[in-house]
Amino acid sequence: MKPGASETLDSIKDVKLFQSKKGYRFSIDAVLLEDFISAKKLGKGAELGAGSGVISILLAKRMQGTRITAVELQKTLAQRAVRNIKLNGLEDCVEILQGDIKALRDQFHTNEFDFVFSNPPFRKPKTGRMSVDKERAVARHEIEISLPDLIGTASYLLKHSGKFFMIYHPFRLAELISMMRESRLEPKRMRFVHSRTGEEAKMVLIEAVKGSGTWLKIEPPLYLYKRGKTYTDEILQILHKD
Repeated sequence: MKPGASETLDSIKDVKLFQSKKGYRFSIDAVLLEDFISAKKLGKGAELGAGSGVISILLAKRMQGTRITAVELQKTLAQRAVRNIKLNGLEDCVEILQGDIKALRDQFHTNEFDFVFSNPPFRKPKTGRMSVDKERAVARHEIEISLPDLIGTASYLLKHSGKFFMIYHPFRLAELISMMRESRLEPKRMRFVHSRTGEEAKMVLIEAVKGSGTWLKIEPPLYLYKRGKTYTDEILQILHKD
């Protein structure tokens, strides 16, 4: 398989990926979320907003025996994700479902999945600079999906005691936690991601459990850079872990 004229062929850890040259391209957010997802055994999972499939592909490589349904609204990204799954020989582990996550209640029974994960758009419409490229704009702004829709769908899909993993922006953290609790998703583990020491958090990683009691573990902060654009030792370990 070869990249198309408007694509690049890239690699991360032990996988290869076709990506658009000018459209949506995955960032370090995706790699951090995949590394944050942890369990002794993750059976049946769902990704809400798969993009080019990078998180599901990395997770399926790491967690053998895991079966993932990755949902992506944008047709171009869903088609690319299918090719990326074939490129990495994971057709038996990851299935791409092209469509709106709001329609998943009509396609799946409630309490069907062991875990759900998402790296969703975090900007509300009309906030921040919106990309002129549709793939990028939909991936970064809540144009086609809202936070309540995302959280409600995750809760619907999860079994009791099932886990929900997410990476999000801290400026909407209070709103996020409130919505999670309304949907019976109790935050259990949280880690803030900073560019450098002394700087405010730019991302937050969250693990929530459906129907669980109230307690929360805050893990040590994760720093991306030592100085300039030089990655910290922990980030280098995450990027090269396979």
